Order: sequence, then C-alpha cells, then structure tokens
Amino acid sequence: MTAATAVNDRAATWTDRAATIAMFAANGIGIGAWAASIPSIKLRYGLSDGSLSLVLLAFAIGAVLSMPVAGLLSQRLGSGHATRIASAGWAAALTLPFLAPGFAALMAACFVLGGVSGGLDVSMNVHASSVERRWGAAIMSSFHACWSAACLVAAGLAAIILRANADPSFVMFGAAALAALIAAASWAGLSGGEAAARSASLMIPGRSALPLCAAVLLAMLSEGAIADWSGVYFTTIVGVSTSAAALGYATFAGAMLAGRIIGDALVRLLGQAMILRTGGALAAAGLLLAVVWPNQIACEIGLAMAGFGLANIVPTLFSAGGRLGVSPAAGVAMAATAGYAGHLSGPPIMGAVATLAGLPNAMVVLALCAAGIAALAGASVVRKG
Repeated sequence: MTAATAVNDRAATWTDRAATIAMFAANGIGIGAWAASIPSIKLRYGLSDGSLSLVLLAFAIGAVLSMPVAGLLSQRLGSGHATRIASAGWAAALTLPFLAPGFAALMAACFVLGGVSGGLDVSMNVHASSVERRWGAAIMSSFHACWSAACLVAAGLAAIILRANADPSFVMFGAAALAALIAAASWAGLSGGEAAARSASLMIPGRSALPLCAAVLLAMLSEGAIADWSGVYFTTIVGVSTSAAALGYATFAGAMLAGRIIGDALVRLLGQAMILRTGGALAAAGLLLAVVWPNQIACEIGLAMAGFGLANIVPTLFSAGGRLGVSPAAGVAMAATAGYAGHLSGPPIMGAVATLAGLPNAMVVLALCAAGIAALAGASVVRKG
C-alpha cells in the first residue's frame, strides 16, 4: 500500500471509525449504568446475596451463549449490519430489569440483557477489526478507551442520580435513551462490513488459536477478579474504610483508561507481542506489590500498575483474533467467548482460593495469571497463514 493510498483509505474510513467509536460508547454507557444499578435492583426485589448471584449468572450465561451467534450473524450479514441490529436491541433490553414483575421475570430480563450485551460486544469488535484493517494501523485501543470512558462517566452520573434520592429506574431508563440516541445517530455512518464469502460457521479453536484464547481468558479473568475483589482486599487485608476501598478500584479503572488512550501509539511503537509481554509483566508486578506491601499507598500503586498493564491486552488480542480466524467475525467471536468465560470464572476462582489459602494468596494467583499472558505473548499474535 502506497502512502497516498493509505491516506485516501483513512479519509474514507473516518466516518466509519467515528460511528464505531459511538457504538462502543453506547455499550459502555449501558454497562456503567447496569453496574451502578445492581445494588438498587437487589433492594427493589429483596434479593439475598445468593439470589443476586443467580441474577448476575443469568446475565453472564446470556452473554456467553450469544457471542458465537453474533459471530455467525456478523459473517452472514456483515459486521456493520449486525452492529446496528444489536445496538437497537441493547437500548431496548436496558429497560427490562426494572420492568420485571418478580424474580423469575428478572432472571429472564437479565438473561436477555446479557445476551444482547454479548451480541453487541462481538459485532462491534468485529466491525472495529474491519475498520482497523482498512485504516492500515493499530487503532483498536481507541475503541476500547471510549468504552472505558463511557462506562466510568455513566457510573459516575448514576451515583449522582442515586445520591439525589431519585427513582433508581431513572438510571437504566436514562442510559437506554442515551444509548438509543447515540446508536441511532451512528447507524448511517457504519459501513455494511465484510460478509463472509463462504458459508458462515462457528470457529473451534485450533492449535494456533489456543494460545490467543488462553491469553484473553487470563486477561479477562484478571480484570473480573480485580473488579470484584479489590475492594474486599482493601478493607480486610489493608484495613481501610469502604470509601477508601472504592478509591482503590477507581485507581485501577482510571489507569486502564489512561493506558487505552495511548494504547494505539504504544502498539505501533512496540508491536503487539511486546504489548502483551510488558503489559502482563507490569500487571503481575503490581499485584505482587499489593501482596508484599499491603498498605494503602502501595496497593493503589499496585492496582494502577495492573490497570495500565492490562489496558491494551484485550484490544490487542481481539485485533489478533480478527486476523487468525476463518473470517474476522469468527476469530473475534472465538476470542470474545473465551474472554467472557474468563471474566465469568475469575471472581469465583478468586473466592475459592481466598477461602482455602487466604486473600493474599489469591492475589498471587492473579499475578501468575498476568505472568501467563506475558509467557503466551509470542504465540498469541501469530499471523494467519
């Protein structure tokens, strides 16, 4: 590709890239609002901790089951068309949890919400991978940075709304309206995407894809476990207040956002394999720092290191998955399904290890997971063919 051709391709792709970024924002707004609304849903329906875990499990199962289906639709219809469909369903599904008349209906609503979330996650990442190939340079982290920013902003606005004693349902209904507005405004900008020339099919990981699937599983396992257990670590091991514990997770999330903002430049400078090596090693070192020196300052530094290190691992692996599969849609769906399985299994694995061996040792296990990403780096981003 000549320099002039690359410039022309990028100019033609700008609208598509902006529309895809908006789709990531619409998804992030909904996820941030959903996370902030979980305590309100627990109170509204009088759920015990066990019942709430079933509701969250229904969300996760819906997501895992929908991801391969979304990959098939992205192959058959084109990723842009699949993203439009999923974004419309996403805005509608966000209203369902507060409309459920009882526990069984709430389970069904969260299963549907998780399913649509997983479908949008895959289709928009497939389309982002298509845009990145046409762009001719690494830009996947910019999409995920926008998702992280939207998620944080939505969660912050939700906290303000709930602190004002407004009806908790306003959070989800407001997020649904905003997500619908952003998605609808972006539909025209999305290209159709790349439909598969052959019949759409699922992709079962082969030998060359196993390291990538293992790495994305370890990355999202680590992210999920840190999200759910960092606050507990701060309160029980470090011995700080719940508000200080919340600041610890905010440090992790903020460092992840910062890492994704500059992630594309880092990928271009260092290459994908080096991003995985250095990111996994930095995350492992940060988690070990929190174990070896369990005071508030050291633990916040450690979580910041973990957040920055993990920031660009999933975007990098999704980008690599788009090149590795029988089609970009199949490859991204394969990577996303493996990753979400890790995200789902991380918190209970962390809890089991903490119960058997103590929470510091569970943090050591997470550090080993991060180190495993670094060890798999070279094999994870091997190019197809």
